[in-house]
Amino acid sequence: MMSYLFLLPAFGFFLLFVAYPMIKGVYISFFDYSLRDFSFIGLDNYISLFKDDNFIKSMGNTLLLVVITVPIVIIFSLFVSMNIYKKKEFARSFFRGVFYLPAVSSVVSITVVWGWIYHPNYGILNYLTGLFGMEPVSWLGDTRTALLAIIVVLITTSVGQPIILYVASIGNIPTFYIEAAEIDRATPWQIFRKILWPMLMPTNLYIIVITTINTFQCFALIQLLTSGGPVYSTSTVMYGVYEQAFMLGHFGYASAMGVILAIVIGIISIIQFKYFGSDVEY
Repeated sequence: MMSYLFLLPAFGFFLLFVAYPMIKGVYISFFDYSLRDFSFIGLDNYISLFKDDNFIKSMGNTLLLVVITVPIVIIFSLFVSMNIYKKKEFARSFFRGVFYLPAVSSVVSITVVWGWIYHPNYGILNYLTGLFGMEPVSWLGDTRTALLAIIVVLITTSVGQPIILYVASIGNIPTFYIEAAEIDRATPWQIFRKILWPMLMPTNLYIIVITTINTFQCFALIQLLTSGGPVYSTSTVMYGVYEQAFMLGHFGYASAMGVILAIVIGIISIIQFKYFGSDVEY
């Protein structure tokens, strides 16, 4: 009985700040809920969503962010981690701190720095490209480059935690597996594919799922750097929820967007667990 009493605070926190908002959000999505009205409209919000070009574009942008960002984060983090692990303890700690710094820095400070880097007039990126005779580019103001610029920022802020986890996981792999493979003249690629990758599967699964969810929920970077522009070229579903709810006052419509996003994240997470979880050994 005492064990249940210890669980009560955490369970109450979950009910109040997780379960209730989720249920309330689904409930509101069936209403025309605005500052002036609250009337039941059934599935009209959901039907309107799939006829909304801005929502479809935002969903496309969100999926594109995930498809590009997640693989790059995994590959880059794993590559860096395998090289960091070979260093001495001081060097390992230094590089882990360097790569983890963006993950614990304020989003506002990060966007200020990247806003300066991308600035069309005095940004360092245009200065560097100008050395090669290229014309200045409005990286965040051009529909052709804005989303790519956001992806670069998102990647730099997403690799910190995976690198920390990979370095720790590689350190837990018994060295005699690798030494035995080297005695048998296995190539570095064979060692990675046959030993390291399978033994890192629990870490891979966690990083893939968490990075995917975090990328789907990308909002602050976009709000501070581009506000979803230009012409919705960087708008995501999360930014659309914010825009509909807090700028336009369409709370029911915004809730429907959130429900659709949650369903998409849930489906993709199930697929990831099914595909990657089958090879996980605990």
